[in-house]
Amino acid sequence: MSDEDRSEEVLREERRQHDRARLIVDVHFEGVESTGVASTKDISVGGLYMSTQAALPVGATLTLRIPIGGGHVVVKGDVVYTNPNRGVGVRFHSLPDAARELLERELPPGKQ
Repeated sequence: MSDEDRSEEVLREERRQHDRARLIVDVHFEGVESTGVASTKDISVGGLYMSTQAALPVGATLTLRIPIGGGHVVVKGDVVYTNPNRGVGVRFHSLPDAARELLERELPPGKQ
């Protein structure tokens, strides 16, 4: 990893307000003339990182359907950073109470 890549990772870590839990599930996304399925890498009540080769620009608003805990949550979020052809970081808009409760219940303790 180059110094520049390491610096970008540190900056992303510093911007996070919630600890992320490792969770790999298929997320359905829709937005900016793109629809698809991506694999999550990690998630918190604040957002997630999803692996995708779709060209999703920073600032794009997505609707995400995330399977978790035998059910699913549907949330909106904005792409806050992108790793072209690898994936994107998404920050959730205000989570509905039911979605927040499900994520808090299903994510490992201390990782919301």
